[in-house]
Amino acid sequence: MRDKIYLASKSKARRQLLKRSGFKFKVLPSGYREKKDRGSLSYAQLVQDNARNKAKDVAAKVKEGVIIAADTICVQNGKIFGKPKSMRDAQVMLKRLSGAPQELYTGLAVIRKEKGREKLKVGYEKTKVYMDKLNAAQINNYFRQVSPLDYAGGFDIQGKGAFFIKKIDGCFYNVVGLPLRKLYLIFRKLDLKLFSFLLAAVFLSGCSTEYNLATKQEEKYYYSTDKEVRMGQSINRQVEKALKFSDDPLQKKRVEDIGKKIAAVSDRKEIDYYFQVLEDDTVNAISLPGGYIYVNSGLLDKVSNDDELACVLAHEVGHIVARHSIKKLQAMQSYSVLRLLVAVAPAPQTAEVGSAADAAFMQFLLGYSREDELLADQLGARYARLAGYDPRGMITFLLKLQDMHRRMPIAERSYYRTHPYVPDRIRVVKQEIGEVIDFSDYINIEQKPHK
Repeated sequence: MRDKIYLASKSKARRQLLKRSGFKFKVLPSGYREKKDRGSLSYAQLVQDNARNKAKDVAAKVKEGVIIAADTICVQNGKIFGKPKSMRDAQVMLKRLSGAPQELYTGLAVIRKEKGREKLKVGYEKTKVYMDKLNAAQINNYFRQVSPLDYAGGFDIQGKGAFFIKKIDGCFYNVVGLPLRKLYLIFRKLDLKLFSFLLAAVFLSGCSTEYNLATKQEEKYYYSTDKEVRMGQSINRQVEKALKFSDDPLQKKRVEDIGKKIAAVSDRKEIDYYFQVLEDDTVNAISLPGGYIYVNSGLLDKVSNDDELACVLAHEVGHIVARHSIKKLQAMQSYSVLRLLVAVAPAPQTAEVGSAADAAFMQFLLGYSREDELLADQLGARYARLAGYDPRGMITFLLKLQDMHRRMPIAERSYYRTHPYVPDRIRVVKQEIGEVIDFSDYINIEQKPHK
């Protein structure tokens, strides 16, 4: 495609998203002043109207090309929040937003201008965001590390802000500032081939269909096992730089010994598994693509025996066997992030690769889908039993987490927060190990039976 692309925005996050996605473009900010008062318009209409006017303003300045414009607002209880005007404004804004869920709306407008004619398409994306309630000290600490003035609502989900965001309903990249899937759909309506070309070049050339032993389904992967391992290596290098590993050799040996027994009986033996202990008092464990598993020292303090620890490790191995992490990265739609993670190993980590690795790691901190967690529980109980451990350790540990949750606030990056459906999880484990499911297992069930 020969069309020049213009981004009608000074937003750093939007520039980075387009750049990472492989676009070549010129920044040409619009001089249009966004409307703040929606009047009789809906929130969706307001952001689309602002985006449309920004695109038209820039289109009038160029002879031909493709103009991308966007407008994002944050809405809570009927009040609209844009970008904060000052640090004081940002502090007040984030404190209020952390008190209740909010909705982010992004309007998109794309104009294709050629031969004196313009073709315009608009759309919008809506995402609901749930945060931990923040106090003034937490907000000030966050702002010492992140400048909030570039973000609607004063927070960034792709960076340090991920640590206090409980969950989102909707498009992740809408919260970042530019919903990439919606942009792709608008490009298609305008018969623009660039995005499809990028998709084919980055993904489809390496696309393969494999039978997943965990899900019992034929699944499509854009990355081979070798590339998945390289992604894991890239992210692991960043983890080694950013986080502290436990210097207790007995902790490390315990986790490694149990983990290797679990890996040996899993359904995925073509990769090596690496088990590490992080010096962190939160109760959490996390897995990366390619066989990397981390357990926080805080979790080791909470498990009562090796059976419970084996079930936790087997749960994380289950995620890797089912390739949940690689599928989540594929769904991120940030193609150049994935290219960087694949290309770097075993080369030194550059700042750009480090940023990509951080973005990927934040995705895993936000947790997996409910269905993925339930499958990992099912596989975890199975692998623990095959390795010679009592799979009921999964149930006793889940009950322990439930009790912790009832007695105290959820800590940042807690295992409970990213694995929140205890009644459902216990039922799935009982089904896997053949125990009778009683009435209490059906109380407060939060989703349909797991198949």
